Amino acid sequence: MKQTGLVPVRAANVDRKWILPLAIGSVVSLTLLFITTLAAPAGISYLPFPFRFAYRVPGTAVFVESKLRVTTTTSASTSSLPPSPRLAYLISGSAGDGEMLKRTLLALYHPINQYVVHLDLESTPKERLDLHEFVKTHPIFCKFGNVRMITRANLVTYRGPTMVANTLHAAAILLKEGGDWDWFINLSASDYPLVTQDDLLHTFSYLPRELNFIDHTSDIGWKEFQRAKPIIIDPGLYMTKKADVFWVTQRRSVPTAFKLFTGSAWMGLSRSFMDYCIWGWDNLPRTVLMYYANFISSPEGYFHTVICNAQEFRNTTVNHDLHFISWDNPPKQHPHHLTLSDMSAMVDSNAPFARKFQSDNPVLDKIDAELLFRGSGRIVPGGWCAGPRENGTDPCSVAGNITALRPGPGAARLEKLTVSLLSKENFRPRQCR
Repeated sequence: MKQTGLVPVRAANVDRKWILPLAIGSVVSLTLLFITTLAAPAGISYLPFPFRFAYRVPGTAVFVESKLRVTTTTSASTSSLPPSPRLAYLISGSAGDGEMLKRTLLALYHPINQYVVHLDLESTPKERLDLHEFVKTHPIFCKFGNVRMITRANLVTYRGPTMVANTLHAAAILLKEGGDWDWFINLSASDYPLVTQDDLLHTFSYLPRELNFIDHTSDIGWKEFQRAKPIIIDPGLYMTKKADVFWVTQRRSVPTAFKLFTGSAWMGLSRSFMDYCIWGWDNLPRTVLMYYANFISSPEGYFHTVICNAQEFRNTTVNHDLHFISWDNPPKQHPHHLTLSDMSAMVDSNAPFARKFQSDNPVLDKIDAELLFRGSGRIVPGGWCAGPRENGTDPCSVAGNITALRPGPGAARLEKLTVSLLSKENFRPRQCR
């Protein structure tokens, strides 16, 4: 980050008549600074209107307003708004997920974002070829060239480390070929957005780019005995056919070189953290990765353990996975499939994504109609869509200014979530505990 500072001035060059006013101004400024910072906890500043609440990541100078102003204008006045972030998505699926993956991709698409899609090796060659043709022939995808498919499919076992390896593979592709982006978001074909990309990009434009949205805790409880101590082997590491993991009879102790954390497998991670996971300049990501190669359900622990043991990133975590998920009590291996009866709870959660959905459930059509304003088989319309809307014409068939955003009600809901997550009651107390 560029460093700034005061430029030294020789005393001989300063007119004496300015010394007294300068001294008085300095004393007043220092006094005000002392008063405003005295009661504020680390990393939090309280500023006068319009910045009623501001969050600051240690070591940065980026602030976020407490009220993320929702605007529907796309005129030149938007130049006064903060620059929009760019998101990088991994959308992954397995056998039979091809059509749902297409639908999720269309619901998430925006020209300034980057996308990697992956159907694992359990899917048929025909299904993967069909997805590849869809990506390569869609006119908008072709125009902007921001959708990539992993054509050499990986074999992914959800409960084993191959899912982590696939996530790192996609992140490496996006770091190498995806240009500038700010957050990496991993989703499955059974995830679906509850807000438009304009809503999400508008709201996130007010957030520090260093934040990492990752549900995490060090209170691993029963997982110490059932996941940390057992040693498993994932056949997906060396076989060409998917098989469930199997256990080794020997058990191991909990590591002492780093502390274990666990949480949700779905997250929104900063580019700087993903860069660290790929390059691992202090070797922690590689060490932890080797440990999690024999850990049951490693996607629910690898990134969490790395980020909370890395001094550079442990204070950047927001303890939320950006999802609405409905679990049994006590939770089982997989959550409920969401239906129309969950619609109100999804909206009230203010989350930008939800899971899991079955591909033919009517609740997806209701989300399209009432939250995303998306027509069947179409991209969600946004400020960048410049085509006519009359007679059922798809406005996104013509691209205008791709940085123009037209946020709607979803941005107001997402604002409530982010303000709550970054409040002094929630942010610091829930970090890497």
